[in-house]
Amino acid sequence: MGRSNNYLLHWIENLQAHGKNSFSLKQVRENFTDLSHEAISLNLTRLSGKKKIASVYKGFYVIISPEYSLQGMVPPILFIDSLMNHLKHPYYVGLLSAASLYGAAHQRPQEFFVISQLPAIRSVHKKGNKINFIGRLVIYEKFLERRKTPAGYVKVSSPELTALDLLQFERHIGGLNRAATVLDELSESIKAENFTRDLILSVPVVMVQRLGYILERILKKIDLAEILFQKISKEHPGLNRRPLKAGWPVKGYRTDPKWNLIINVEIETDL
Repeated sequence: MGRSNNYLLHWIENLQAHGKNSFSLKQVRENFTDLSHEAISLNLTRLSGKKKIASVYKGFYVIISPEYSLQGMVPPILFIDSLMNHLKHPYYVGLLSAASLYGAAHQRPQEFFVISQLPAIRSVHKKGNKINFIGRLVIYEKFLERRKTPAGYVKVSSPELTALDLLQFERHIGGLNRAATVLDELSESIKAENFTRDLILSVPVVMVQRLGYILERILKKIDLAEILFQKISKEHPGLNRRPLKAGWPVKGYRTDPKWNLIINVEIETDL
């Protein structure tokens, strides 16, 4: 058993030497056909106990480089692309995790946010790391950027898509106040011309209304909000009246005349 364990460790170290930081159980079985499934499982468990590797999803392992041996886990940004390729799931790094890559997280997010194509993937908790998977019907590659990491490239939502997602999935990040706080810093990376017709039509129109309202009324980004208003008016003439905060009471609250939003919540930023 010890000999097979050494062979497996050597194989893993060889992967690492060739720039790989992850592998699948399927790969191990294909490379060690002389070992039983039980022996492979035992060897992987032993190597995990020695903090040489870590299981982050069923049948998927990351190789722990020396700088992360104390934590016993590698930051998700370094293996998320490999994991999603392994799962054959379209994805992008989004929400607070994307915002932090644009210097706009305000506070370092405690969770790693991944938007993946439905069906939804169960969120992962591993050794102090939480990967929060959020499902959406379609992933549009044209609204994504490729960001280089020490382990390769990852797909990240553009600043404009990130802004819209922060409002669409605000309950996952702590609410509208948190979204507005991050948007204040993220707005420095947003380019009005990137709010294309395709992007505007790819999300519920109320998300664009909410974004425009927050940019203009809360964050005082008047020029950016005005361009967004012109674009949304072109694609959606005559905005329907919608609540600023979904699922909250709307009776008795004023309506913003420009964005046609029922202001049923007061938004305050942390800045």
